[in-house]
Amino acid sequence: MNLNRFDLVSLRVFIAVMESGSLTAGARYIGLSLAATSKRIAELERHCGVMLMVRSKRGIAATPAGKSLLQHCIDVVTRVERLALSMDDFREGATGQLRIWANTSAFAGFLPPLLATYAKAHPGVSVSLEDALSEDAVCAINTGVSELAIIGENTHCDGLHTIVCDTDQLMLLVPQRHALAREKSVSLIDALACEFVSLAHSTSLTRHITSQANDVNRHLRTRVQVRSFDAMCHMVSVGLGVAIIPRTAALPHLPVRQLQLIELEDMVTERHLLLAMRDPEHLSRPASEFFAMAQKRHAEQSRAERDTLI
Repeated sequence: MNLNRFDLVSLRVFIAVMESGSLTAGARYIGLSLAATSKRIAELERHCGVMLMVRSKRGIAATPAGKSLLQHCIDVVTRVERLALSMDDFREGATGQLRIWANTSAFAGFLPPLLATYAKAHPGVSVSLEDALSEDAVCAINTGVSELAIIGENTHCDGLHTIVCDTDQLMLLVPQRHALAREKSVSLIDALACEFVSLAHSTSLTRHITSQANDVNRHLRTRVQVRSFDAMCHMVSVGLGVAIIPRTAALPHLPVRQLQLIELEDMVTERHLLLAMRDPEHLSRPASEFFAMAQKRHAEQSRAERDTLI
């Protein structure tokens, strides 16, 4: 197969057609005529030697080969777009690019101030940052879209190098007027008797809480599912449920929304976030400097916690 026959325009046309579900909509999106779009798809099928899509009155559907090609097309086009953005950064005076995908807990906790410190120390580095599920962040590392990922410790990441970059405590969040608000600590079983506000079931945090609930033969009664800790705190404040949340993420909301944090018993409440990468020895200079900064910060955090216990 001649690799030179795969041109970027045809790959983008194929993505547009498959995602829109029709040749007409795909042509309109990509800015080509219907005839030109049909010709490029036909040439792509001829070059691959297989049918890539099935046409019907309802539109088009990808064949198994088409589905496989679509994933590769998305990967290739994404990489080229990131390449262009990276070169734009250098043209505008950047001295490097830091690429990080991180989960919600990182964004709500230690990551913003650490990035602010990093940006001050390295003003010429362009930062590419993505808010993602832990599993998606791992995928970004494996496909080369990102160099670094910050993920929950219960995320499958075989083959990647990881270090602990943050430690936080999970606590029960309730309105100040809640019946449990007077308690210094509550058992997990008592907490699970309440209805919950939670993140999506696919997040590392909700999976951890669900696992802990299963260990005591209970289940998480989710009443409201949200996408951020800010939204979680808001829902709890208006009485739509309680939540189990990292202490750091909840602290800014306590006085403003009249919320209370309560310690949890009979549960693993210490939660670690991991900084994941392929190989620390082969990181780019910006990523290597962030890696060193994250290591140093967590060492200082651990030392401060030990000093508090003494």
